[in-house]
Amino acid sequence: MSVLEEPEAVRGRGLCGGPRAVRGRGLSCGPVAVRGRGLSLRVRPRPLAVAVLLTLLAAGTGALALTRDGLVPPAEVLGALFGAGSEQAAFVVLELRLPRVALGLTVGAALGAAGALFQQLSRNPLGSPDIVGFNSGAATGALLVLLHGDPAYVAAGAAGGGLATAVIVHLLARRGSFRGNRLILAGIAVGSLLASVNAYLLTRAALDHAQSAQLWLIGSLGSAERHQVMPALLGLGALLLAALPAVRRLDLLEMGDEAAGGLGVDAARTRVFVLLIAVGLSAVAVSAAGPIVFVALCAPQLARRIGRGTGTGLLPAAAMGALLLAASDLVAITLPTAGPLPVGVVTGALGGVYLAWLLGRGRRR
Repeated sequence: MSVLEEPEAVRGRGLCGGPRAVRGRGLSCGPVAVRGRGLSLRVRPRPLAVAVLLTLLAAGTGALALTRDGLVPPAEVLGALFGAGSEQAAFVVLELRLPRVALGLTVGAALGAAGALFQQLSRNPLGSPDIVGFNSGAATGALLVLLHGDPAYVAAGAAGGGLATAVIVHLLARRGSFRGNRLILAGIAVGSLLASVNAYLLTRAALDHAQSAQLWLIGSLGSAERHQVMPALLGLGALLLAALPAVRRLDLLEMGDEAAGGLGVDAARTRVFVLLIAVGLSAVAVSAAGPIVFVALCAPQLARRIGRGTGTGLLPAAAMGALLLAASDLVAITLPTAGPLPVGVVTGALGGVYLAWLLGRGRRR
């Protein structure tokens, strides 16, 4: 789904396959274009249906996590959510479980959307923030705040670290003409350097601070609190709304900079704008739960396989990211381990399995 600002009427395809101007509400087997006052909305029915389905599955997984151990029956969970349950059920559901579930869904959606933008920007399936170093940069900024500043400014530290990393990687990648592979290589190099910086920061920190920071670096939702949910949710919503108008222009860059420029797309400005939005989404996720791996890599590809669509697929990727992280966190809290299992351990294992499956599938072909 893309939002385009166009002064002229938008033409779509009708049910019979011929061109038809669609003004107001329309129904089509292909993309549906709806034109309002100065705003045109282009909707692809299948990706939209996939996004809705994945969102419902993610919400269902989150609801299952609220009743995972049977201590609070489903009826009491519903009562607590609508303010009609007992005080004990309300405390367990609203204070202990709901913040973790809500933050997991929000972080997963941010990672999925960031991965979709990075992969489309680099035109490479390995283009995700955890692979190209943006998560490492955000983690460096957040670690500096956690270990040497006020923890209330972790989000600002993550955003600053991610933005600084994005500037460095973009400058390295745009020498000459912009190439996606160059962006990946520059990101991997900068990410490796920042990983060493993060390790150095841990060795210089006090023992208790280093332990908590190490758990955070793995990626965990165990310390989620209610006051963290709303800022992350607002940040996600604002960045997704900002990304929607740019997605169509980003997709047009697949034709090449010259062809896209002939259609009125400023390639350099579009890349910088999309890069800033993707970094912002990564910063939202990292500041809330740490640099969780592989969700941003896997979610866009899985959503694209299910939807059989082309282009960025921003909303399906966000919904798939929410589903993957919610399911991973459900696995993390239900496995019979000696202590709490960080969700980053589960996503790392699932990501390894996914990559092995891709390699095996490519070998069979």
